[in-house]
Amino acid sequence: MWPLAASVVVLWYALGFRFHSLKRGSNANVRNLVRKYDTGARTVPRGVIDSAIVEALSIVNVYGRKSTSRKYLDDAFNKYKLETTQFETLIKTIVVAAPLIGLLGTVIGMIETFDSLASASLFSQTGGIAGGISQALFTTQFGLVVAVPGLIIGKILDRKADTMELELEQIKDILCSEGV
Repeated sequence: MWPLAASVVVLWYALGFRFHSLKRGSNANVRNLVRKYDTGARTVPRGVIDSAIVEALSIVNVYGRKSTSRKYLDDAFNKYKLETTQFETLIKTIVVAAPLIGLLGTVIGMIETFDSLASASLFSQTGGIAGGISQALFTTQFGLVVAVPGLIIGKILDRKADTMELELEQIKDILCSEGV
C-alpha cells in the first residue's frame, strides 16, 4: 500500500510539472508568430513556442537566413525538446507499475485469506477472510485509481509535446527559408 501512496504523489507531481512546462504561449499559428516577433509587433514570450521563436530570430540575425543556420537552430532547440519530454518516462513507468503493485496487494490479501482458512481462524482479531479480501480488493482498486488517470493525462500531454516538437521544426523551416 505504501508504494502505491508514494507513486501517486510522484505521478501527480510529474504530471503537474509536465503540464506546466508544456505551455505553448500564443494560440496563433507559427508563421504568424514568427512574423509578429520578427517585425517587433510582439516582444515578450509567453511560452515554449514563443521563447523558441525569440531565440531562433536572434540566431538567424547573427548567422543569416540560410541553410547553414539550421545546425545552430538545432543546437538551440535541443533544450526545448528536452523540456517537452521531461518526466515522460517516469509517468509511463508509474502508470505501468501501479496496477502490478495493486496486483501484488491482491495476492498478499488472498494469501492472508487462505491462511486464515487453513488455520481455522475465521473469526480472528485480524479480520480473517473479510480482512484478507478487503485488502485484496482495496489494493487492486488503488492501483487502478493511480494508473488510469495517469494514463489518460499522460497521453494528452504526450500529444501536446508531439505537437510542440512539430511546431519547433516548423520554426526552423520557416526561418531557414529565404522569406518569412
